[in-house]
Amino acid sequence: MDSSTPGLPPARILIAEDEAPLRNLVRMSLEANGHVVTVVGNGEEALASFIATPYDLVILDIMMPKMDGLEVCREIRRRSETPVIMITALGSTEDLVKGLETGADDYIAKPFTFREVQARINAILRRMKWTAESKPQTAIEIGRVTVDTDAMDVRVGGELIHLTPIEFKLLYTLMSNAGKALSRIELFQEVWGYDFVGATNLVEVTIRRLREKVEVDPSNPTHILTVRGTGYKFRTL
Repeated sequence: MDSSTPGLPPARILIAEDEAPLRNLVRMSLEANGHVVTVVGNGEEALASFIATPYDLVILDIMMPKMDGLEVCREIRRRSETPVIMITALGSTEDLVKGLETGADDYIAKPFTFREVQARINAILRRMKWTAESKPQTAIEIGRVTVDTDAMDVRVGGELIHLTPIEFKLLYTLMSNAGKALSRIELFQEVWGYDFVGATNLVEVTIRRLREKVEVDPSNPTHILTVRGTGYKFRTL
């Protein structure tokens, strides 16, 4: 029975996981929710499948033979902005940060439930739907940074820069609330679209990644500012 979330289309999903029982259980769970799923057992197969076939979403285990999930994610990011979810061992903060810094959008810690996996996927599908729809405010320009939601372009000093969907929505959220301090939890709920205990890690790493693309000097930002004790805000000029 198709139990996918109303209003969200089924997704074409690639799962790369070297534990055959786990990847097959996840595959069956996602197929029961209406998704079209391909499973592979190592990083080389994952990259080859991604290059050969268009996917809406990729789920990568970090620890895989032949090529680990971090390297696969890097290669995907050189080619595409397709959303990536990393699977990591519970409590492995270092792997989490590395995964997000390579361009992953989200992560799932082992052990996990199938409901948790589906929640992450639904959140990503909602963001993809949000990205595809036109917004009432089609362009926001503040200082050197311009976000065009019709063209889904971001320019800094007139130069086009490439953001992942999660980076784009985070920047849009900050700029559309320019001058207002937003807490890490508020940003997470607005951008990622679900509640999660480890939300602040995801926000902090993605802010750092965004600064590297938007700021002249990421270590001394002039646009995306930290508000001590609160969160972040986009500076008005």
